[in-house]
Amino acid sequence: MIKQITKYPAPLSLEYGTDVRVFDEKLFSLLDDLKDTIKENNLKALSAYQIGSYFNAIVFKDENGEIVEMVNPIQISHSGESIEEESTYYYGDITAKVKRFTDISIVYEDRKGESHSLKFSGDLARILQRKLDYLFGTTFIHRLVDDEKDKFEGKLSSGVNLGYDNYCPTTFKRDKIIKTINIVLIAMVLLFITSFVLESSLWKYQLYSSFVVLVMQITYFFYAQYEGKQYSSCVSCSIGNIIGTTAVSFVRLSAVMIPSYFFM
Repeated sequence: MIKQITKYPAPLSLEYGTDVRVFDEKLFSLLDDLKDTIKENNLKALSAYQIGSYFNAIVFKDENGEIVEMVNPIQISHSGESIEEESTYYYGDITAKVKRFTDISIVYEDRKGESHSLKFSGDLARILQRKLDYLFGTTFIHRLVDDEKDKFEGKLSSGVNLGYDNYCPTTFKRDKIIKTINIVLIAMVLLFITSFVLESSLWKYQLYSSFVVLVMQITYFFYAQYEGKQYSSCVSCSIGNIIGTTAVSFVRLSAVMIPSYFFM
C-alpha cells in the first residue's frame, strides 16, 4: 500500500527506531508499503520513519535498480569524508552542504531474519547514511555546521532554495557605513557639550561634521541598493528598509544639528 511520506513542517519523532524482534506479517506489510511508496514517488531510498513507523527498516534501490530490504541496519565501519550538496524528501527541494563518509559498511537482516553485510560507496553510501539518520529520529540538519545551518534555516523560512551567493547574510558591508555615521554623531554630541564647557564656538567643526555625515548617508543609500541586488530573497535588502535606515540616520543628524545651530 502506498503511504504518505512525512514532509516539513510536520515534526519528526525524536524517538529512536525500534529494532525488529518478531519477523511476522506486520513487518512484511511494512516492507511492502515501503516498496510501494518508493516506487510511486520514484525515490532511491526510504526509511520506515518517513511513513510514520518506528521500526528500524530501510528499503533502497541498488545499482541495478532492484529494491533491497534492510531490517535493523547498523553502520559498522566507515572511511573517507566529503562535503556535498544534498536534499531529502522531508525538506523538498531545499538543499544543504553536508559532510558524510564516502565509504560505509552496514550489517542488517532480511525479512526472514537472516543476517547480511554490504559495503557502499559514493552516492549510495551518502543516501543510506541519510536514511540511517531518520532511524534516529533526525535529519541532516543536525549534522550541519553553524554557518551552513543558518543558511539552511534561511532557505526554509523563505521557501526558496538559493545558492550561497544569493543567501541573505546577517551582516552587510553597508553596516560599517552606518556604524561610522553613528560614531561621528556621537562625536558631534560631545562637541556640542564641549562648546558649553569651554564657552567657545565650535560651530564650524559641527558644520563640517554634518557634511561628512550627509555624504556618508548618500553613500549608504546607493551602496545598500547595489549590495542588496546580490541577495534576491533578502527582506533586509528591500528599498523600503534602506530608505527607513537612511531616514532614521537623517533624523538623528537633525536632532544634533538643530540645537547646535541655535546654541553653539
